[in-house]
Amino acid sequence: MDQILNKVGSYWIGQKANKEFNSVGDDINSLQSSIEGGSKWLVNKLKGKMQKPLPELLKEHDIPVGIFPRDATNYEFNEETKKITVYIPSICEVGYRDSSVLRFSTAVTGYLEKGKLADIEGIKTKVMIWVKVTAISSEKSKLYVTAGLKKSRSREAYEVLRDGFTVDKF
Repeated sequence: MDQILNKVGSYWIGQKANKEFNSVGDDINSLQSSIEGGSKWLVNKLKGKMQKPLPELLKEHDIPVGIFPRDATNYEFNEETKKITVYIPSICEVGYRDSSVLRFSTAVTGYLEKGKLADIEGIKTKVMIWVKVTAISSEKSKLYVTAGLKKSRSREAYEVLRDGFTVDKF
């Protein structure tokens, strides 16, 4: 009887150990894919290329620094094609001083030029219903948000970084 219990116990412990090792392997794969997906800034830093903070990049391109939620710190920007991808930890909404609200997906893409973020994917605004934002442009004291129609807003309302509030769906 003791031999049978020892064999059953050894088998059971072996199975648990395999599950734990597989779980660790999955965790490592998950970490690797998250590094490859949203944290290339770390790889660039290891290569010796220090990426500037997102607000600084936006300021250089004459886009209000508070357009994205405060926790949107990881991004990829291709200087040649001007394509930008901003990573946000969770789907969220940000309310601004002019009572407007923007909803962000976990990845926002577009093309960043002087005074303009065009071909945007991953941002919506509420105009009776949620509407996809396709472009944001800046001109002196005005900010123009294109979501079907081009609407003028006060640029000042978007100059301060704000927290995003998590929502269930984009």
